[in-house]
Amino acid sequence: MKKNLLYLLIAFLFVSITSCEDADDNPVPSALVVKDFVWKGMNLYYLWQADSPDLADDRFATQTQLNVFLETFETPTDVFNHLRIDNSIDRFSVIFSDYRVLEGVLTGNTKNNGMDFALRYADASETAVIGWVRYIIPNSDASTKDIQRGDIFYAIDGVPLTADNFNSLLANDTYTVNLADYNGTTFVPNGQSVTLTKTDLPENPILVSSVIPQGTHNIGYLMYNGFYSAYDNQLNTAFGSFQSQNVTDLVLDLRYNSGGSVATATKLASMITGQFTNQLFAKQQWNAKVQAYYENNNPGALENKFVGGLNSLNLNKVYVLTTKSTASASELIINCLKPYINVVQIGDVTTGKNVGSVTLYDSPNFTKTDVNPTHKYAMQPITFRIVNKDNFGEYSTGITPNFSLVENLANLGELGNPTEPLLSAAITQIIASGRMPQSPENMQRDFKDAKSINPLRTEMYLDLK
Repeated sequence: MKKNLLYLLIAFLFVSITSCEDADDNPVPSALVVKDFVWKGMNLYYLWQADSPDLADDRFATQTQLNVFLETFETPTDVFNHLRIDNSIDRFSVIFSDYRVLEGVLTGNTKNNGMDFALRYADASETAVIGWVRYIIPNSDASTKDIQRGDIFYAIDGVPLTADNFNSLLANDTYTVNLADYNGTTFVPNGQSVTLTKTDLPENPILVSSVIPQGTHNIGYLMYNGFYSAYDNQLNTAFGSFQSQNVTDLVLDLRYNSGGSVATATKLASMITGQFTNQLFAKQQWNAKVQAYYENNNPGALENKFVGGLNSLNLNKVYVLTTKSTASASELIINCLKPYINVVQIGDVTTGKNVGSVTLYDSPNFTKTDVNPTHKYAMQPITFRIVNKDNFGEYSTGITPNFSLVENLANLGELGNPTEPLLSAAITQIIASGRMPQSPENMQRDFKDAKSINPLRTEMYLDLK
């Protein structure tokens, strides 16, 4: 049914294009096939289509005119970037020359050495950069080496990291991280180093799942690092374990979770609650012509509802740990649960990604069915905003925590250990004991991390099927 609706949508919205082609039988030259796909996909689905002059439905009267326009660009990527609106508004749309790479990232499969890291400036000049290890992915190259959470590196292959070179240095398949010690104020090289090699690596987003007894409370702790639908069954199993251990409270650790599948986020929200089955969790808002079509033909396609049949905790309150790296579907969880239960957010302000995307392939209906075999380009443009049941979704500058606490390199702690600062702060709130810790006013924050270096890893997406 969804596929039939999608074909109707394509037919309905492509009237202007097909009418041009009827009046102009000039085909698309083979050299322009990919560029033509880029323009037509963006014209149909791009959220800001109405704000991009060269995407206007009446911009080209014939296919020939469109061909002439496309010939002025050297590559399909150039066409894509030209059609995007200002980067200050659209920070997340991407195009890939090989959709296999794109698909891997969206499912948690990347070329990765297993060292998940973040980057901070070494001093106020914002020139020198240091990296610090946030966690190690199991079964990775890094998991076999002498490197762990909290380790600090100041150079790659002996070249000190700077704001200008970190992208290129960290892009190599094999590199050596040169380590440093931190005395609370400065970073001092210690002569140690570790060589790491990237492999094709799947990452199970469930890094830690445990229950922490605290008096009359059984506190479930879940460190969840990506909304990857391939691991939905494992997520449901984790909540089944929480159920069997009579969990009374939940700490959901999304501090390093940059997003993923909206469908998986909806399931996670349903596992946290359980008492709102079939009620509205989130609503999508597309560009004017797609929105109008769905509202007139299938308004239910715009809604994401709580689902039943899962292991659910029926909670009325959840504690969520966040950082500047918390983005996309993670922010969706926070925003869309708030109308239903008490969401206590501890940590730092989130990224501020309130928009999502779909994968567009060069095929008759932009899905992978009957994809053009002559190339492997695919796009992941921003195609919708998402709001909660109260129609609120304006958090493009991030969601502010109830309790501010920035990760301190001098006191990171072990993930999942009740003494780790952010988890400890949540436990303090749950059992109402002691004062909440406060971050120093001038605490240095991460400006980049292993996932945000690849913009696709901060996506919130829907599947076109």
